[in-house]
Amino acid sequence: MKADFRVFLYACVLANIGVCDLLLRLAERPRQHLPFWSEDVLAEVYRTHTEKLGWPPELADSFQKALRTHFPEALTVGYEHLLPAMTNDPKDRHVLAAAVHARVNVILTFNLKDFPREDLQPWNIEAKHPDDYVLTLYDIDKSRVVSRIAAIAEQRQKPLEDVLINLGNSLRRFASRLYADLGLP
Repeated sequence: MKADFRVFLYACVLANIGVCDLLLRLAERPRQHLPFWSEDVLAEVYRTHTEKLGWPPELADSFQKALRTHFPEALTVGYEHLLPAMTNDPKDRHVLAAAVHARVNVILTFNLKDFPREDLQPWNIEAKHPDDYVLTLYDIDKSRVVSRIAAIAEQRQKPLEDVLINLGNSLRRFASRLYADLGLP
């Protein structure tokens, strides 16, 4: 996997702050991938943060501003003309259309059922669970992934083990593997 590997982060991934933090740190230089999303996805993330997770609007606004400021090239626009050609789950056709327009290799989502292989194949796009994707990044460059997780732990002033336990809520196989590889008790 090269640093220009393009991934589309769906709302369920961006709204999960632990997974999102790790993926975005892995997109910082020297990066392991290029992230993309759309206005529709960002709107869904905002609704999830404020309506489902109870974030104050100021915090959700700050998160959105940070995404736009630190990854301005990630915002995909002008894909609406592709919507009629999409055959995946109707509520998620905007995601596939934006991914096609952004020429991504992978859509990262926890909702794989909404992106059947046969609907993605004509576009040469795969849908992957973030657990599988992060495991792949780890296999490619263990030290980079570990250093980014260590940076998260340092910034949050928490032990590395606590960060891994938190990640394990969403990335079970990755967290278990890293926990074992690091020989943590």
